[in-house]
Amino acid sequence: MVFSSIFFLCVFLPIVVVIYYGLPKQLRNLWLLLASLFFYAWGEPRYILIMLFSTVFDYFNGRAIAYATEKGKHDTWGRAVLVLSVVGNLAILCFFKYTDFVLETVNRLAGTQIGLLQLALPIGISFYTFQTMSYTIDVYRGETPAQKNMISFGMYVCLFPQLIAGPIVRYQDVQREVDVRTETATDMTHGLQRFLVGLGKKVLLANQIGVLWDYIKGLGSADMSMALAWLGALAFTFQIYFDFSGYSDMAIGLGEMFGFHFPENFDHPYESKSITEFWRRWHMTLGTWFREYVYIPLGGNRKGLARQVCNLFVVWFLTGLWHGAGWNFILWGLYYFVLLVLEKFVLRRIAPRVPAWLQHLYTMFFVVVGWVIFACDDMTLLGSYFKALFGIGVPLGNALAAYEWDILAPFLIILTLAATTIPVRIAKQIVEPKRRGSFLMVYSVILLFLSLAFLVSGSYNPFLYFRF
Repeated sequence: MVFSSIFFLCVFLPIVVVIYYGLPKQLRNLWLLLASLFFYAWGEPRYILIMLFSTVFDYFNGRAIAYATEKGKHDTWGRAVLVLSVVGNLAILCFFKYTDFVLETVNRLAGTQIGLLQLALPIGISFYTFQTMSYTIDVYRGETPAQKNMISFGMYVCLFPQLIAGPIVRYQDVQREVDVRTETATDMTHGLQRFLVGLGKKVLLANQIGVLWDYIKGLGSADMSMALAWLGALAFTFQIYFDFSGYSDMAIGLGEMFGFHFPENFDHPYESKSITEFWRRWHMTLGTWFREYVYIPLGGNRKGLARQVCNLFVVWFLTGLWHGAGWNFILWGLYYFVLLVLEKFVLRRIAPRVPAWLQHLYTMFFVVVGWVIFACDDMTLLGSYFKALFGIGVPLGNALAAYEWDILAPFLIILTLAATTIPVRIAKQIVEPKRRGSFLMVYSVILLFLSLAFLVSGSYNPFLYFRF
């Protein structure tokens, strides 16, 4: 089930909300757990057992670590349980996500013909695995108490707003709200508005421009041109932002409707003036996770320059690999490793003397190129598309490129503005403070009706981050 579906919007969500607020507070976690299990099972009933195993596994791991600490065995028994938790979680993730990738690579390099398992990837496994694993690590570190109520812990892991594609909500982010939270009319209203803004991003912007990327990516060399290749790259650049940030807005809004306050995941990353700044603004919960549980434990920047570069390599190799079982994802991660190392140790001395507009242009050039690496999971396609991007073997433009650019120019301007803070700043200047509540309500209703109209009439409705 996806948020941008008629069934979710018109049936599942209204029923869940109405029953949730009709129940006494002591039963609300149980209801959210049951509703979340139904939500997950709707699309993948076979794999619900994997998620339940991860939940129960780390619930008991957390209790065991807390018990070991109470008995003065934190550094022995507690550490052993922590290792068991990390190894167990990673083993499950790697088995389902990377087994066939490893076998394909071995077959290609060694000329063998080992049969592939052809396992379907459980939706959201990367997200909920990172959440449960961070929980046991935080309990071991003493940064959060072990949750004693299995229903409350299960609700945290399976909570449907952030189950499928994040944001990655660490237990310490919501530990107080898991057992005791206050749902207010203000939270409900603001959460619903935030959800509808995300729905509009997804349905009205990401879906529409995503069709163009799929079309251009599938063009043969006879129809391709440099101008078309860049148009396709821009299309995917906008699609992945509005798709993923739209989902994050919907998840955060849904959480607020139920009394949770999830961390922000995006902060207008396409306004950045450096690659470093871009990654502080893009998928912020993933960046936080790798910083807290990989980069800092490896030593961060505290053990010399060579060790810092090595740590950055590990983080960005794993970041690429986390996104998918493919060489293009690994290449994408290492691409950003190189850019960030250059910025950190070379370009930072030059940046203060470069105009802001040129810094922004430089950043977006490399971000757009990076998205091409990310999007082309076939290395042959990646090679041919890169050639087209730089005018190798294709004309600079053609009639098809002129037509597409002419037709899409207004929509590209809308997408560009929507990816910035400009619309919000303009709205604040135009709309008086006392009328902003009414303005947001009308705006949200319009987004809802437009989104429903597009969903009823269209069939293109993917969520890009579901496969991660």
